[in-house]
Amino acid sequence: MAIDDLLDEHEQSERVRSWLRKNGASILGGVIVAIGAIAGWQWWQGQHGNKLAQANVEYEKALQGIEGNKLDEAAKAVKTLEAGPSNIYADLAALQLAKAQVDAGKADEALATLRALKLDGEFQGVVDQRIARLLIATGKPDEAITLLGKHNDSASLEIHGDALAAQGKRDEARAQYEKALKTLDVAAPQRRLLETKLIDAGGTVAATAETM
Repeated sequence: MAIDDLLDEHEQSERVRSWLRKNGASILGGVIVAIGAIAGWQWWQGQHGNKLAQANVEYEKALQGIEGNKLDEAAKAVKTLEAGPSNIYADLAALQLAKAQVDAGKADEALATLRALKLDGEFQGVVDQRIARLLIATGKPDEAITLLGKHNDSASLEIHGDALAAQGKRDEARAQYEKALKTLDVAAPQRRLLETKLIDAGGTVAATAETM
């Protein structure tokens, strides 16, 4: 090998050492960050998986309590689910618990269960309707009216009418039923019941149909 070649190799190796001295720390840092990110992702997946597994266990406890008519135990499991990270298990368990509480004649407990639910969009609307029906059934139609004030779908308008009817306000109830009929599909299965409510409130189905 020629001396010039040796000098070139020596010069090249010195350049490499010099570049590593300048950039080695940043390269090492990048590797450490990358390893840390991978480890962090794996840890998050493990933690998230563990939490979901625990949520599934509590959900099963809630179902067993409901099926065994041990509603207090079911309620404890639901509270544990609600205290954890947001997941569908908590919402499903709460809805089923509320139904079981209503069936058991525990309307106040069912109201508390439903009011603890905070869902998105139309799902919250359905929960509000259930709450409103329970409020009417427990002699609190004024609270039901306040709750449904922002809803204008046919089901909410009908329940609003029920609340007004419970207050003895037949004219106002009739107006709500008429609005509900206007927003309800002609083939909807609940239309016949709504028409009956309208007639009981002093309205006429034919007159309502003509205004549609």
